[in-house]
Amino acid sequence: MQVTETLSEGLRRRYAVCVPAADIEGRAKAKLAELGKTLRLPGFRPGKVPANLVRQRYGSSIMAEVLQDTVNGVADRVIADRQLRPAGRPMVSLEGEPPIAAGAAADLNIKVEMELLPEIVLPDLSAISLTRLRAEPSEEAVATALDNLAKRSAVLGDIEEVRPAATGDFLVVDFTGFVDGVAFQGGAATDAPVEIGGAGFIPGFTEQLEGLSPGENRTIEVTFPAEYQAAELAGKAATFEVTAKGLKRQIIPAQDDALAVKLGLEDFEKLREAVVAQIQAEYDQMSRLRIKRELLDALAAGSDFPSPEGLLEAEFGAIWQRVEQDRREGRIDEEDRDKDEAILRAEYRTIADRRVKLGLLLSDIGRLNEIQVSQAELSQALRTEASRYPGQEMQVIKFFQENAGAIEQLRGPIFEDKVVDYILSVAQVAERVVPPEELGLAGDEAAEPAAAAPNEATSDDVAATEAMTDDGAPDAEAAA
Repeated sequence: MQVTETLSEGLRRRYAVCVPAADIEGRAKAKLAELGKTLRLPGFRPGKVPANLVRQRYGSSIMAEVLQDTVNGVADRVIADRQLRPAGRPMVSLEGEPPIAAGAAADLNIKVEMELLPEIVLPDLSAISLTRLRAEPSEEAVATALDNLAKRSAVLGDIEEVRPAATGDFLVVDFTGFVDGVAFQGGAATDAPVEIGGAGFIPGFTEQLEGLSPGENRTIEVTFPAEYQAAELAGKAATFEVTAKGLKRQIIPAQDDALAVKLGLEDFEKLREAVVAQIQAEYDQMSRLRIKRELLDALAAGSDFPSPEGLLEAEFGAIWQRVEQDRREGRIDEEDRDKDEAILRAEYRTIADRRVKLGLLLSDIGRLNEIQVSQAELSQALRTEASRYPGQEMQVIKFFQENAGAIEQLRGPIFEDKVVDYILSVAQVAERVVPPEELGLAGDEAAEPAAAAPNEATSDDVAATEAMTDDGAPDAEAAA
């Protein structure tokens, strides 16, 4: 195989490869000879079919197979022979159409194009100086958490007194909603307990129920928010016909052993210990996000190498796709709302460049320090992911097992965390105790993950949040 480099421009490379006809013919003969050993044809004993007859019948198909195998293997041979590190899948194209008729062979000319990974000089990790912030739960934070637990365990009890509903009461109602005089889907409920002045409904809905007594009817008027989930209702005025049926109050249980047992713990002391541990875990996670961001900033500052254009375009494309989706759904950041598209593209391309470089850095650090994701870690991640879909666990596991790309989405975040942990273990890390509020992270301050490096996917950069309502209160978007 003769290889000639025809382009060397930055990280781009192109090679002209010529596989001599004699090599192709030799491979075809070998395959035909192997086929002849087991071939069965009428009038001939197994393995005794004349070679010229084997070639006559199967020469074209064997030659096509040899040519395909040769083309498929050329890029791997070029990479191995020249010890290259491609940044993505090489592009291989055939120059001309070689004859594949029985007994025919010709030189095979192939073009191989690829983009290489840049030469990366890794920083001295032991010279990186970082500060880990640590906070401990205050008595006030623990008390607030216990109060919230008790409130979530509250039950509704009847109010025997006949009186109008006041703020904080729960009014049991039937209601039907109308837009332009027509009842709309999801706008009705029966025996729904609604907290007067409480959250979870269309703005103004619960407040207008104040003063309504059981047995009375009332028509209230509201306007759906412009960003309402159901597009057909967003921004529209609506009326609700409401019938009050009963009045209830929230009964919050005492913070004692009985509450602990109800929540599955041995006694109140164990419940308190669990609350403290949970708060501490949240603080520690926030602390990790802070120091990870600090670490990524330090690595990015020293990443003096070009990003492969293919990886950069792929990362920018993924980011821009989300930006456009946010635009369509009215969720674009206020900072971006009035920016020119060219400016926005330039800013997000800079972000994509940073992520690609961080991905390459973390990948190299992990590779050189033999950091790997074990099968046990991957299995645990798969079980955790499947647990997010109750009742569909087996289908989720099967999907990941049958899709290599999907399983890499689980491997990436684990690999990234292990590399970060390794760097933190050798860097100079000081610790400082701070008040909990100093750990607070705004959305854009959270440690962003690096972009996927070749053969090592990394974590996604958007955390999904789910809107939830308390048990016992109808979902605002489903019922009202």
